[in-house]
Amino acid sequence: MTTCITGTGLYIPPYSISNEELVDSFNKYVENYNAKHADEIAAGTLTALEPSSAAFIEKVSGIKSRYVMEKDGILDPEIMAPVIPYRHLGEELSIMAEMGTAALKDALADAGLEANDLDGIILACSNFQRTYPAVAIEIQNAIGMIGGFAYDMNVACSAATFGLSQAHGSIVSGLAKRIAVVNVEITSAHLNWRNRDSHFIFGDVATASIVEELDTPKGYEILNSKLFTQFSTNIKNEYGFMDRSEFLAAQTEMYPDIKEPVTDKLFLQNGRKVFREVCPKVSEVITEHLQENDIATSDVKMMWLHQANANMLDLILRTVIGKEADKAIVPSVIAEFANTSSASPMIVFHRYKDELASGDLGVICSFGAGYSIGSVLVSKV
Repeated sequence: MTTCITGTGLYIPPYSISNEELVDSFNKYVENYNAKHADEIAAGTLTALEPSSAAFIEKVSGIKSRYVMEKDGILDPEIMAPVIPYRHLGEELSIMAEMGTAALKDALADAGLEANDLDGIILACSNFQRTYPAVAIEIQNAIGMIGGFAYDMNVACSAATFGLSQAHGSIVSGLAKRIAVVNVEITSAHLNWRNRDSHFIFGDVATASIVEELDTPKGYEILNSKLFTQFSTNIKNEYGFMDRSEFLAAQTEMYPDIKEPVTDKLFLQNGRKVFREVCPKVSEVITEHLQENDIATSDVKMMWLHQANANMLDLILRTVIGKEADKAIVPSVIAEFANTSSASPMIVFHRYKDELASGDLGVICSFGAGYSIGSVLVSKV
């Protein structure tokens, strides 16, 4: 018996925002802010905000556009956040479950399966719109899956590979025979669109993968996984259910440093440190994983990497495979989708999985906050 990825699905949100549109909105905000605080800026008590440009965004990230679930609020200089109405739990499908359900139905069709063929669903993401009941269980109900189990898990941008590893392990242990791993990212809601260094990074999307035990392999056989975590605060999002208590505490003299309970807890990143610290470790984890399986780097035909940044992709490719490596080994969708957190390596896998021949080896790898790194070795059947 082997464990294989037999189907994948992709849900693309209805709206796209180009760099040019984003910059136009951001620069209007900057202009309004600087005009409003002109006296403080002139007095030197406040620093003026700097405008951005589409060329700057593409140079530092490789991003040209991103998909989002709601566009108007993001591009409104007075709002600069997605305006998504509340849906009554139990009466309407949550927006996160709606996206995940669409991606999962796509993956089931790709695998030639029905909802009740599944034994489990793992919703592996960076952000969840609520704590409980698990959104995975809502998706289970939405697709009409009777019995089995479903649960949510979070390992930030590495959630997809950790989820695949969990699915593989559950199948090997006998807990299940078929598990869906779903990755839904509404990153537009966790992003501070007024931060020049990061307002362009993320986009929304949903992906799904079907992992199943087969006596006659098909799709991609999962050989094994390698997981790594190390604590770091260089990438963080502290927004959560404790915010109410912390905000109330901030009203006292006990915690005078907490001033902005919302924006201070959205996505924050020390990009330069992340680049310097994460890229070498990702290359190290992949290289060690290959060595542990007696696989030469020259035998790797494709690496489906987390689409964090085009420059990071290029550095990891050259470090693992070699300076003269063919860039086709690391396909990219970052120009179209931007960074979609946990879902990003699965978008690339979904788009490029048919390009390998039987017997070809590949690596699905993600990396992100934690720090967390996941490497999954697969072989095309």
